Amino acid sequence: MKKSTIAVLLIILISVIVGIYFYPKMPSRMASHWNINGEVNGYMPRFWALFMMPIISIIMLLMLIFIPKIDPLKKNVEKFRKYFDAFIVLIIIFMMYIHALSLAWNLGYKFSMNLMMPPAMGILFYYCGILIEKSKRNYFIGIRTPWTLSNDKVWDKTHKLGGKLFKLAGIISIASIVIPKYSFWIMIIPILLFSVYITIYSYVIYQKLKKKRR
Repeated sequence: MKKSTIAVLLIILISVIVGIYFYPKMPSRMASHWNINGEVNGYMPRFWALFMMPIISIIMLLMLIFIPKIDPLKKNVEKFRKYFDAFIVLIIIFMMYIHALSLAWNLGYKFSMNLMMPPAMGILFYYCGILIEKSKRNYFIGIRTPWTLSNDKVWDKTHKLGGKLFKLAGIISIASIVIPKYSFWIMIIPILLFSVYITIYSYVIYQKLKKKRR
């Protein structure tokens, strides 16, 4: 078993143990969702609030381990596998971080979600940029447009730019804590704009290469 898989299983196990420990201390209905203003707008029964995130994390882990194995281009995945394995650990830590915030809130610790989430999102976006830059053509991981999937050069050029844009989105997300009232939009809008731009960019690069071959 890989070290990254062991690390993830330990993180999930700790989360389950913490959930069991705090179960008697929690209200029957727990705050589980916050709106873009950082206000609670959703509740969940105690059991699901404590254990749904670890369950989802296990399912995600199994999917992330299994998916590369069925990729027709799995040999390419192996070329950047260590970065993908690190991403698996990071996304599970991110999930458990959200879980920990929920537990802390329901234990009576009040804080602004608009201050707590941007740094975590920023780190996740930034690492996605690293993973994107390192990725090779495959069907499950990366910027998968019809044009990147059809040509290695288009894939490489698109992912080189896409990686930089995701890193920039990560930095912007972290910086959004300066304006917590609008942090949600400051995090989301760049990602949406960059995603549209990089999709168009992949098409333009594909067309340019196509013309050169004529």
